[in-house]
Amino acid sequence: QVRLVLSGGGSVQSGGSLRLSCTTSEFIYGNDCIAWFRQAPEKERERFGVMESNGTTTYIDSVKGRFSISQDISKNPFYLEMTSLKPEDTAMYFCAAGSRLWGRCSDYSGWEIYWSQGTQVTVST
Repeated sequence: QVRLVLSGGGSVQSGGSLRLSCTTSEFIYGNDCIAWFRQAPEKERERFGVMESNGTTTYIDSVKGRFSISQDISKNPFYLEMTSLKPEDTAMYFCAAGSRLWGRCSDYSGWEIYWSQGTQVTVST
C-alpha cells in the first residue's frame, strides 16, 4: 500500500507563491504517474496537473505558466510550485499516484488509486 503525505499549503496574498511537497512511501517509477487535484468549496474536484512516468508534465489552461510539477533528483518527493496565485486558486489540494494503464496518464482518469490527505491553500486579495 503506497502512502502519500502532502505538506505545504497555507495562506498567501494574491500574486504570491507557495510550494507543496508530496512524499511517497515507496519510490514512484516504471509506469507510475503523479497527479495534482484541487477542490474548491461547492465545486467538483479538478485535476489540474499530471506528471507522466517519463517526467513530462501537462496542465490545464487555468494554471499553465503559473504552476509547475517537479520531482527531487531521488524521485521523491514530488513538488508543486505555485506562482502568481489568484483568489480563484483557493481550494483543498491533493496529490495522487498510480500506474499508467495505457497511453498517457494525462489522457484519462481512473489510474489515480493512491491519495494524499488534503492541504488548504487560501489566496486573499
